[in-house]
Amino acid sequence: MMADLHPVKRETFDTDSRTNTDPKGFLREVDTYRVTDFGLYMARGADHPKFGYLESWLLPELNLRANIFHFRPGVPADQEYYFDVAAIEAEGGVWSTRDLYVDLISTAGRPVDVQDIDELAAATSAGFISCEEAEQAITTTLEAVEGITRHSDDPMAWLADRGIELDWADDVVLTPAS
Repeated sequence: MMADLHPVKRETFDTDSRTNTDPKGFLREVDTYRVTDFGLYMARGADHPKFGYLESWLLPELNLRANIFHFRPGVPADQEYYFDVAAIEAEGGVWSTRDLYVDLISTAGRPVDVQDIDELAAATSAGFISCEEAEQAITTTLEAVEGITRHSDDPMAWLADRGIELDWADDVVLTPAS
């Protein structure tokens, strides 16, 4: 069942001001930004009812945003990593993403779950994204699924094999839900 069709979600990550403007336009303070040769790491609190902390890696060469949502106690979480297929750009200290609708849900040792291909098709038909962006989203999805599958369903092993070593926080403090 397809969710409501929505325009492309855009997000900005301003490393100089240590802020993140989320897709709904809310300005969020960021605890940690770290720029590497392969991407940008962000960690910040979240006042979402289901999760209280978010870690993300923007990986522009792969058109992927890798996320760990730190869920609140009692919230069922059947995922380790959540990947957004996205167009990612950086100019100076400001990074931006355009979400290309497709999501990959991953838990090491289990096949990756591809979601929202129907949203990608509908968004392309509605003119929210170009045919070229849709083609890039499909290519990105296929390459990621193949890579993760060839590495025993372990996305971190696939990324490491590509020279991308992601690190994640050992401990986080959940932000209270609003």
